[in-house]
Amino acid sequence: MAEELKDHTTLRVGGPAQNFVRASDESEIIAAIEAAGDQPVLILGSGSNVLISDTGFPGTVIQIANNKVAAEVDACSGATLNIGAGENWDDFVATTIERGWAGLETLSGIPGTVGAAPIQNIGAYGHEVSEFVMRVRTYDRQAKALKTFTNEECQFSYRDSVFKKNPGRFVVLEVQFNLRRGEMTTPITYAELAAELGIEVGQKADVIKTREAVLKIRGRKGMLLNPNDKDTFSAGSFFTNPIVAENLIPEGAPKYPQGDGTFKTSAAWLIEQSGICKGQKLNGAAISGKHVLAITNADNAKASDIAALAMEVKDAVKMKYGIDLIPEVNLVGISLR
Repeated sequence: MAEELKDHTTLRVGGPAQNFVRASDESEIIAAIEAAGDQPVLILGSGSNVLISDTGFPGTVIQIANNKVAAEVDACSGATLNIGAGENWDDFVATTIERGWAGLETLSGIPGTVGAAPIQNIGAYGHEVSEFVMRVRTYDRQAKALKTFTNEECQFSYRDSVFKKNPGRFVVLEVQFNLRRGEMTTPITYAELAAELGIEVGQKADVIKTREAVLKIRGRKGMLLNPNDKDTFSAGSFFTNPIVAENLIPEGAPKYPQGDGTFKTSAAWLIEQSGICKGQKLNGAAISGKHVLAITNADNAKASDIAALAMEVKDAVKMKYGIDLIPEVNLVGISLR
């Protein structure tokens, strides 16, 4: 019987895979890729940032489950960590904090695997994973060879990387991080997090308390998966924050200079001001009742329901402000026109 991909995604949608392989180490991952030949291949981690069509995937789905952890610790410089792509991201973050390493605390609670982190260049509350990545070890499907990327070669930018620019080519096997030893964060730059911590923007905070504060904020926004709460059955933020020319940003909207003449604004603000409401439904899909950036599987939704509601959101913002929202979620077999 074909493996139903809805059983492997946080949105709980997705049709059958033609072939499904769970690979628990590097050799198994490469063997599965090579066995697929010229067939399409979909690499799946925890399924937390993907929307797969109701027709499924016409090729081989490889679920990455290698969770190797290796550390080199220096009392002065901190830790160099080599982490398998299949390791759960938040478990990894928790472990680093328990061992006295600082840096990843603001990235707490982000669903997914370590291997997905550099592809998307995940980020939250003033930091991105690119700040801590030293190297990314991959399998190049085109060259049929191993290839290791330095931080610079990863071409990191906002929610983007060389891996995302070349979909399907580079399969992440392992990520190397460098973290410093310490009990305090760098200065907190995100106002919402500073307020939760009870400090001023620009002040430092205890690393453990910062992780706790981030998890509280994410929980209030429905951005922590809870099997007993359908309002968290989502892929996280469905759209990225737009980066546009300053003159395109509506009056009153948040704006953050990017250093190249462009400005980042808030997708959530644009969505709410366009008339999209928390809890708004379309068939089995719904805008989260906690945060407008999350689209949820509220009542046995199909992938087509999720996509249709995403299009309603996208069209509303485009009509009112002329700004195109770009999906942060990876779309498989689905197009938002």
